[in-house]
Amino acid sequence: MSRQKRTVYYLSDRTGITAETLGHSLLTQFDGIDWNKINVPFLDTLVKANDWAARINVAAERDGCRPIVFSTLIDDEVRAVIGEANCVIYDFFGTFIGSMEQELQQPSAHAVGRSHGLQNNSSYFNRIAAINYTLTNDDGVSAKNFNEADIILVGVSRSGKTPTCLYLALQYGISAANYPLTEEDMDVLRLPKLLEPYRDKLFGLTLSVEQLHLIRQERRPNSRYSSLAQCQQELDWQEKLYKKLSIPYIDTSNISIEEISTTILNRSGLKRHLYGQ
Repeated sequence: MSRQKRTVYYLSDRTGITAETLGHSLLTQFDGIDWNKINVPFLDTLVKANDWAARINVAAERDGCRPIVFSTLIDDEVRAVIGEANCVIYDFFGTFIGSMEQELQQPSAHAVGRSHGLQNNSSYFNRIAAINYTLTNDDGVSAKNFNEADIILVGVSRSGKTPTCLYLALQYGISAANYPLTEEDMDVLRLPKLLEPYRDKLFGLTLSVEQLHLIRQERRPNSRYSSLAQCQQELDWQEKLYKKLSIPYIDTSNISIEEISTTILNRSGLKRHLYGQ
């Protein structure tokens, strides 16, 4: 049986991050569909709206079914143009704003770009500082600054430390460093000396041997580094180390980076540094 193919548009008058994030979360609940995803940021004029409405109509005719549109558009005239296109729209603001206006007994500002603005300067600069810190302290490059870290992720090579650290910094303003556990560390079942002073900041990542093998194969195909035997040996040693030293850790094999990051925050007790949370 051939898989269903659907076109999806994420429409926004700003970056489109909100529409894409919320829309993606909904799409993950539907299996067996090939999604053609199109992100359309800064859709903030009637000229652009008419252009994209025409493109949506072309996609509907080509696909033989209505495209799905996830929208965080604010401007009523722009929304009206898109609403005339041959598509099914899931309008996140339209769904909730009216109800909230009734509950709060006041009209909304209908202002574009507030969720990504600089109204909360401390939140914005926390994010920038956290990203700079994480980039500077990636892969144990500058361990002299580990005392400034909110958390230090550890794990064998290619276990997902860097992307997780960047997500923590970008989304939550967390200063996240990481340090790779290498084959040279495996001679004894103890932490590298450099990490000893920061044991209470450590959080481990692990994953299945099959997944680690596939990831390493892409980096160094058919090498000892990427062999199943080497991957298994390193993961076995790593898990023993985590358990011996009571380092909290998470298996990242089958969960998204969003889930990984949220789990780390919840289990470590870290507070988010953004949005007053």
